[in-house]
Amino acid sequence: MESVRTANDAWTEAGLQELERDFGALYKGRTCLVTGADGFMGSHLTDALVHLGAEVIAFVRATSSGALNNIAGQRERLNRVVFADLTDKTSIDYLMRDLKQRPDKPYLFHLGAQAHVGESWHRPYETVMANTVGTLNLLQSVVDHDVELQVFDTAGTSEEYGNVRPSVEHHHDFDESGALILHERSPINPKSIYATAKVAADFLTMNYFDAYGLPGVVTRMFNNYGPRQNPRYVTGTIITQALSRPEIQLGHLDPLRDFCFCTDGVRGHLTVAAHGKPGEVYVYGQGENISMGDWVSMILRVGEENGFWRSDRKIVTSESRYRPGSSEVMALRVGYEKLHEETGWEPKVSWEEGVLRTIQWYAANRDRWIGRVDWMNS
Repeated sequence: MESVRTANDAWTEAGLQELERDFGALYKGRTCLVTGADGFMGSHLTDALVHLGAEVIAFVRATSSGALNNIAGQRERLNRVVFADLTDKTSIDYLMRDLKQRPDKPYLFHLGAQAHVGESWHRPYETVMANTVGTLNLLQSVVDHDVELQVFDTAGTSEEYGNVRPSVEHHHDFDESGALILHERSPINPKSIYATAKVAADFLTMNYFDAYGLPGVVTRMFNNYGPRQNPRYVTGTIITQALSRPEIQLGHLDPLRDFCFCTDGVRGHLTVAAHGKPGEVYVYGQGENISMGDWVSMILRVGEENGFWRSDRKIVTSESRYRPGSSEVMALRVGYEKLHEETGWEPKVSWEEGVLRTIQWYAANRDRWIGRVDWMNS
């Protein structure tokens, strides 16, 4: 089978072989619709499905240019590219009519979203329209056109959990040291417009499972990172600043995050879609967390040890990078026992390995991110 290895790829050859072993028989020749297929996680999932021999329909947000930033190299191997908008139900209806004609029961991976927490405060209406109404449009169109799906995987987010409310603290899980662990059953408390819109999308997916038997599952991946990610996300902003200047400007350094490399995230989506139970929520990530201060220190150390920058990089906190008011989420760490016990899924890529692969991509692809950073004039 032809490999999807490219200059901007996150997979190792061993990882691709393992991917074929675990999923080849499940996805080869199967129709797979991926919304947000040209985005960060969507493009990595699209790469994996193409490599597995799936018939991939890539749903990409319509723009005047029609440019594909992340999956252009796959264009000839895709079954179809659909340029449309999740908020335009008419275009989705056209797609569903076509999907109904497929000879199998398609997999629908719904990763299309406005996925930046900070941007959700600047673009609240767009965030709710894309993440909530967009999900509703897909679900309703599946029902309207009686499309029989294998699964409808709605990508949620760890941000839905927010912070622990004292009144429901007894419903949370903690380890021996008192540190918070978040499971599928943990109470949710969204602290941003992005997170609230995602909560609504998750519940809509479950509503349509309950009412119509639509085979929906919700996957909440914790803090993804890796090659191709928008440099405005924290890992990308650290790396791109370190590659460009001695000062690394960040917001709060105390919050704890559970970082999961993009290929492990892709394997999570593929695993849940193939083996998960409709009507269920599945959470996954690294299973441990790290403070933002320690995360940036590790990135700087890995980059220095591998010759990407000198030892003169320093970290500066800036209030302009704080989340508004009291909306910061202080601790996110997943307990992925449910998914592991049902399917055997576990993360494969260590933080240091994932960080190095990510640094390598940003270093080799400056033209892909330099026009998108938000620190250039700071």
